[in-house]
Amino acid sequence: MLSHPDLNRLKVFYYVFTKQSVAKAAEELNITQSAVSQQLKKLETELETLLFTRLHKRLIPTSDAQRLLSILKPFFHELELGLRTIAQSKEIPSGELRVGSPHGFGKAYLPKNFAAFRRIYPKVSFKLWLGDANRIFSMLDKGQLDIAIIDEYLVQRMPLDNLKQYRFEKVIDEELILAGSKEYCEERLCGDYSLENLVRQDFISCHLDALAVTNWFSYHFGKAVSKLNVVLETDSFQTVMEGIESHLGLSITASHLVRGQLKEGRIISIPAPKKSTINRISLVQFKTKVPSLTEQIFLTHFKQEIQQIWY
Repeated sequence: MLSHPDLNRLKVFYYVFTKQSVAKAAEELNITQSAVSQQLKKLETELETLLFTRLHKRLIPTSDAQRLLSILKPFFHELELGLRTIAQSKEIPSGELRVGSPHGFGKAYLPKNFAAFRRIYPKVSFKLWLGDANRIFSMLDKGQLDIAIIDEYLVQRMPLDNLKQYRFEKVIDEELILAGSKEYCEERLCGDYSLENLVRQDFISCHLDALAVTNWFSYHFGKAVSKLNVVLETDSFQTVMEGIESHLGLSITASHLVRGQLKEGRIISIPAPKKSTINRISLVQFKTKVPSLTEQIFLTHFKQEIQQIWY
């Protein structure tokens, strides 16, 4: 099996080929011409092929050299661009930010927030993943996110030891309601909002174990409920809303996300015996993380924009 050649030798080869000169390559790499020649010879030995035909003071590339260049050229081009982007990002926000967020919050607020930021810093692009807290934490732990936003309401069942490595910062407190369409509530509830009647209803769950729904019942009625009739399980907030408006069943949602439907009377908030359930939307970071300049400036922008909208 052929071993991988030394990357420094490949770099020397690349500069010799593109500069068409050992002397110019040596100047670019800040090494001696003798060192360039030695590295080329070692690379030819490693690859067991001749890369240049030496003609007086000229080097004529062989067909194998042409093939090797076609492999290396895009790599070194991308490397140069990447290093330039890293350098620029230390002076002005640029590059890609990877953001994870809850479905409803992310869909409602982040695209507009991103657009406002890019009007100031057009060299920044975004990747957005929507999911529950488990998915966001998993991606954060794997280094797949730069910025994580989570529902603290759904962190309650996570072991405390698993959370010690994170720093939480409040973004907003949102009111969680159990809601259904006007038609569903009139036909199925008939004004009876007792625990016994509510648990017999059909439910739409945005989480695999109906955690948000069962937490709502536990908080308001002080009883653990099980065996709810979940008729639709989905990881899409939009699908949950379409299910509610299609009279499919009841579901948990944040009141600010359905403010218009509530005002128009198309969706009904189920009266509850206790004060509203509050869910804290928080930014989550590793305690040891040092944010980049781009992250720092975006986070300042993000929090200011959300505060203006919210308050």
